[in-house]
Amino acid sequence: MNQDIQTLTARLLANRWLPRNDRLVRRALVDETFRVELDQRLAAVGLQLQDNPYAGFVATALAPEMLEPVFGAKREYAASNVGLTRDEIALLVVVWSLIILPKRERQVTRREVADDGQGDMFGTEKPVEHGDSVSAGISEASLIADFGPLLGGRSRVKNFMLGKLARLGFIERRNGIVAEGPLLDVALDYRILADRIIHGTLAEVIARAGHPMPQANAFENAEILADTGEDDAEDPA
Repeated sequence: MNQDIQTLTARLLANRWLPRNDRLVRRALVDETFRVELDQRLAAVGLQLQDNPYAGFVATALAPEMLEPVFGAKREYAASNVGLTRDEIALLVVVWSLIILPKRERQVTRREVADDGQGDMFGTEKPVEHGDSVSAGISEASLIADFGPLLGGRSRVKNFMLGKLARLGFIERRNGIVAEGPLLDVALDYRILADRIIHGTLAEVIARAGHPMPQANAFENAEILADTGEDDAEDPA
């Protein structure tokens, strides 16, 4: 087990994120002893594992008690510790709202992007889906046209801001489509952001641009089920 723990810890430090269907990641999610050892190793260097069962990736992040020692000297760290400006953070939240809010609704109700809206009497027994089957991208041209003027100009959004979000792992740009990146769902907390966006001013701004928000937090309208998809993980060696 020691070799696997060392390997997974090193890969997390080197790559910043890993897919949750990775063999060692899946073991960490189902093997309590393995997870405790992993948490201890990450904690020894001031890190913690970021995971939620609805995200397709896991990632490492600073432990809360390490934020001030690491970033305290930088005045802007309370807003962003990855060098994002206020406009870039605003764009990130807009993208998160347009991609993750509908995605979570599909995941909780066990529907997919291609569903025609008909109910599935056995849907609640399905495992939580990840990836393109539930996460729909948005048109880059539409995003820039709708929100570019509010965020410093269309050319700045297209040529600089979206590229920066892509380099940081929040989004992927695919032939004119802005898609979910590895960190978009795991780094931003749905339980904190969802209600603030749905019932806040940003929902009005997004709706005026032709992107109506859900009426409520997805978890308020459906039973939260376990991520049974991880039960298929290999038995730990």
